[in-house]
Amino acid sequence: MSRRGTAEKRTAKSDPIFRNRLVNMVVNRIMKDGKKSLAYQILYRAVKKIQQKTETNPLLVLRQAIRRVTPKIGVKTRRNKKGSTRKVPIEIGSKQGRALAIRWLLEASQKRPGRNMAFKLSSELVDAAKGSGGAIRKKEATHRMAEANRALAHFR
Repeated sequence: MSRRGTAEKRTAKSDPIFRNRLVNMVVNRIMKDGKKSLAYQILYRAVKKIQQKTETNPLLVLRQAIRRVTPKIGVKTRRNKKGSTRKVPIEIGSKQGRALAIRWLLEASQKRPGRNMAFKLSSELVDAAKGSGGAIRKKEATHRMAEANRALAHFR
């Protein structure tokens, strides 16, 4: 048991333009080496491209993409007494699911061929909102793996 007490939960700050926490979460995941202004540039350019492509509110597209990619169930590796490891399906909470969704969206957009990160991110977000793209495939693969190992759920 901790002697220091529990840490206070900090709420995520919102970004300066859209005043949205989700946008700030995405920016913090894009950011590398503390270059937050560059991360904001990438996301805002991607949002502008989404606006041009879909002619709808880009924040709705972002929310829809993250909602579609968020996994409900995942697998965790457990070791039994004999030393062999098994992938046990576990339910994923909303915060963890959102964090995974953002991570998968950014990984899939980095793997895309294209000119720059803003272009690749906007394409991935539009595809994910429509129900296709690399991040959606990652979610489906995770769900398939959890479904295949459903018999091991009692090891949870």
